[in-house]
Amino acid sequence: MPDISLTAVVLLCLAALAAGWIDAVVGGGGLLLLPALLLGLPAGTPAAHALGTNKAVAIVGTTGAAVTYARKAPVDVRTAVRIGLAALAGSSAGAFFAAGMSTDVLKPVIMVVLLAVAAFVILRPAFGTAPAAGPATRRQVLAAIGLAGLGIGFYDGLIGPGTGTFLVLALTALLHLDLVTASATAKIVNCCTNAGALATFAWQGAVLWQLAALMAVFNLAGGTLGAHTALKKGSGFVRVVLLTVVFALVANLAYEQWLA
Repeated sequence: MPDISLTAVVLLCLAALAAGWIDAVVGGGGLLLLPALLLGLPAGTPAAHALGTNKAVAIVGTTGAAVTYARKAPVDVRTAVRIGLAALAGSSAGAFFAAGMSTDVLKPVIMVVLLAVAAFVILRPAFGTAPAAGPATRRQVLAAIGLAGLGIGFYDGLIGPGTGTFLVLALTALLHLDLVTASATAKIVNCCTNAGALATFAWQGAVLWQLAALMAVFNLAGGTLGAHTALKKGSGFVRVVLLTVVFALVANLAYEQWLA
């Protein structure tokens, strides 16, 4: 592990705690965790080590949140795993194409989509507040596997930021879930994609395991707390956090596109 000051370690652990909470409620914890690692690690540390360590930390918090949700929310684990396996394949394909594509071309498109999503959620106050009328149909599940699994998984491998938030929105719309159940399902899908990415980074030797283990404890605490908060506060609370994360993601992408 590189030589990191105690202050930097403390700040990284606090960032992991906050990121775990955000990610469990509505996704998007990577918006906080990855920049924190990029800033907190010593100058000259390869970016791949920040990415790999981020995945090692995030998978622990995501798994903790998924277990908490699965115990208390009406999650269809079988459907979630099927979508997750499709997302794993999609993210692998996205990572393959990412090597030869400039993401600068796609970022403005993503920003427009996110702003459209925010407008939709604001203008449709009932979106994601009503529980599903019954089990998802075969057509709905196939649509979720195709769009939320392969499609968003491909985006995760190609660009990445906001994948959890996109999953929550897609699962809510396609499977007619409330936002809490959609968040719970998204965590299981995220476990699959994170596992694939982590395996790749670990094989490349790009994970700072000692730092990741320490940060993972805080991320797990944040993820578990976030899941409990979402279950307690309900879909209305998740909706507010969702809009906050969407606007933060737009601001982050705009900064990377035009100011960084």
